[in-house]
Amino acid sequence: MNFKINWDALGISASLACAIHCALLPLLINSLPILGVEIIHNTKFEYFMIGLAFVIGAYSFWHGYKKHHHSLTPFLIFSAGMAFLVAKQIWHEYQLILLIPAVVLIVYGHVSNYRSCRVHNHAHADDCDH
Repeated sequence: MNFKINWDALGISASLACAIHCALLPLLINSLPILGVEIIHNTKFEYFMIGLAFVIGAYSFWHGYKKHHHSLTPFLIFSAGMAFLVAKQIWHEYQLILLIPAVVLIVYGHVSNYRSCRVHNHAHADDCDH
């Protein structure tokens, strides 16, 4: 039995989970003080989530690049989205404005990588190691 992880699906899921987290967290933050929990400015958690999404995404794109399509375009789209996420953390007053293009670019990068992997299906080049 051979189990394979679809890294693009995992990356898309992580990106969507991040978007839901960013959309619902402000609603939940208002009720947490009633429960005695204070996480309003937990930047460590936010940067951890951004880092985790980047690591999962980077592996997904590396796999697609190395074994399938040999194109950096999906990774560059994804990286632009990640840059918007980091910018969202730096400039809090523009969070929603920066979040929308971040999510769109990250998901589009994963979708582009997924489609490129399916179209090329082992487009071998000189640097292939398989």
